[in-house]
Amino acid sequence: VQLQASGGGLVQAGGSLRLSCAASGSTFGTYAVGWYRQAPGELRELVATVTSDGVTEYKDFVKGRFTISRDNAENTVYLQMNSLKPEDTAVYFCNTGYYKGIYFYAYGDWGQGTLVTVSS
Repeated sequence: VQLQASGGGLVQAGGSLRLSCAASGSTFGTYAVGWYRQAPGELRELVATVTSDGVTEYKDFVKGRFTISRDNAENTVYLQMNSLKPEDTAVYFCNTGYYKGIYFYAYGDWGQGTLVTVSS
């Protein structure tokens, strides 16, 4: 399955954006999906995940502000980002993956991602 992230843009601190991760392939509903981000000069980091059953997990730095969801009929995973901060500025990627214990491992192609810029 191929995933493509979109929906990034420029927003002021405190604002909101909704990112979309569109998938091709009829088996999308069987995959867990993670949203990641990579700020300039930093390593890529996991932000949130959603399993095929809709169970979600969030990193502490986005808990209460970001919401991950999926619409299997539309082959899309969303990341609703509220109360954005300048430190949320990054290129955001989505990818398929799996959990092993408490760790989520991505295994698909990363694609180009979508840039989110939060101004102060």
